[in-house]
Amino acid sequence: MTAAATKIELPGIQKFKSGKVREVYDLGDHYLFIASDRISAFDCIMPNGIPGKGKVLNMISKFWFERTGDVVKNHMVTIDVARFPAQLQAHAELLKGRSMLVRKAELLPVECIVRGYLIGSGWKEYKQSGTIGGMPLRPGYEMAGKLDEPIFTPSTKADTGHDENISTGQMMDIVGSDLGQKLVDISLKLYKTAADYALTRGIIIADTKFEFGMIGDDLILIDEVLTPDSSRFWPADSYKPGSSPFSFDKQYVRDYLETLDWDKTPPAPVLPDDIVMKTREKYLEAYRLLTGEELCC
Repeated sequence: MTAAATKIELPGIQKFKSGKVREVYDLGDHYLFIASDRISAFDCIMPNGIPGKGKVLNMISKFWFERTGDVVKNHMVTIDVARFPAQLQAHAELLKGRSMLVRKAELLPVECIVRGYLIGSGWKEYKQSGTIGGMPLRPGYEMAGKLDEPIFTPSTKADTGHDENISTGQMMDIVGSDLGQKLVDISLKLYKTAADYALTRGIIIADTKFEFGMIGDDLILIDEVLTPDSSRFWPADSYKPGSSPFSFDKQYVRDYLETLDWDKTPPAPVLPDDIVMKTREKYLEAYRLLTGEELCC
């Protein structure tokens, strides 16, 4: 096992953006997305990462981009480093498995969230008002209960601070009604397609978020897609409504941090080795279950 790649620099290559997990480099006609092994919780980046996590995110996104291409076009060109531009070949070892060459798209300023189960902020809203995203739901749902039909609940896309939940009508005011309806229809179809498949592999996709952009007149699925960082993955064999299910993501990290006397503001505490390893195992398990393949990282 290699050390966690938390700091990624490509000398001489123009960095476009640095996020909590991803580094984005501007290559002219394309972007290079690199998934680091950084992990965040409570909006804080932990000082140590999860070895191999970035490769899991990158390879799961590749898996879904290939599987959902008949639903909507996406920005992926290749993850094959040998096909990357010449100036990147010196960094091939670092980039292998954790990077993706993508087409440039004009980012739409909304996040498209689809919920199939009632958990998280949706459950909190339902308990308070009987609604989710402002939409009335029937009474009688339990925590983590499966919704009668998946629900589309968009949010704003904030460069800094927190995203803000908005109504579908507000989203259409931002992007236009025709494009807005496309976002609703495609997001729901993507979720249903993925959730149905994942269930055959022993994973419940409780909810997820999609990001889209435009290339000319074409609507394009971008960023990461249906990963444990952008979705809630639950093991189907232990799912039980009425309580919060365990998940294939950073739950070990969050649960550990909740035991500390830490105010959830930077600097974040260093994660113990056992928490790092348990979290790594969950990410790898998610990849293995979804794809039927082992990921060596």
